[in-house]
Amino acid sequence: MMITFNILTIFPDIFAPVENGVVGRAAAKGIIGIRKINIRDFTLDKHGNTDDYPYGGGDGMLMTAQPVTDAWRSIGNPGLTVLLSPKGPRLDQCKCMELASLEHITLVCGRYEGLDQRIIDSIVDEEISIGDYVISGGEIAAMVLVDAVSRMVPGVLGNENGGTNDSHFNGLLEYPQYTRPEVFEGIRVPDVLLSGNHEEIRKYRLAGSLLETFRKRPDMLAKRGLSRKEAELLSALIPGESARIIALIKE
Repeated sequence: MMITFNILTIFPDIFAPVENGVVGRAAAKGIIGIRKINIRDFTLDKHGNTDDYPYGGGDGMLMTAQPVTDAWRSIGNPGLTVLLSPKGPRLDQCKCMELASLEHITLVCGRYEGLDQRIIDSIVDEEISIGDYVISGGEIAAMVLVDAVSRMVPGVLGNENGGTNDSHFNGLLEYPQYTRPEVFEGIRVPDVLLSGNHEEIRKYRLAGSLLETFRKRPDMLAKRGLSRKEAELLSALIPGESARIIALIKE
């Protein structure tokens, strides 16, 4: 299955980061499609403007309805239309997996102080945020979404298990990893990783993921919960936290 991202933007030349690397290679193979639609090409304003002052006054400018709507209509099959917006729910791994099952996604990149509300009411299916902060436009947010969703599409990653080991995929952060040399400035790679015992390595990595998440993102662990075996693994690493760990067990 191929997934196509239609991107409505007034800055189509800004998307180089997702046209290279993993996503770029997937696009070359025909697994991912990235179609950039320049909103400026559709404006009927004699000066080529795509923004105007808001009714009622206020700071800044708003993107006008006509060029954005006509650009969207030119797509033919927009699929799910998403507005990148700080008002939307935050993008997470579950949402990326959901979006990766679609064949067509249209991303609307706002600019200035936002969009005429009639654009949102008429063409947008949902709004998505990449975090609780404001950036200058939706293009950066769109690149984040395209990259994160593309990684979930079969065939995009060279190692088909790579995405399933990433942080957040299963509600845990990724375990610590090591490469050559075996000793660097007196610090050795953990012996278990050199043992060749795949079951012990699996347990070590799970324990590492549990510990990383417990220390750095306890909110994720509280939401996900622990099995009894996971709680035992984690308690063995930090016995002083046994009470907190036991409280996270979900039957």
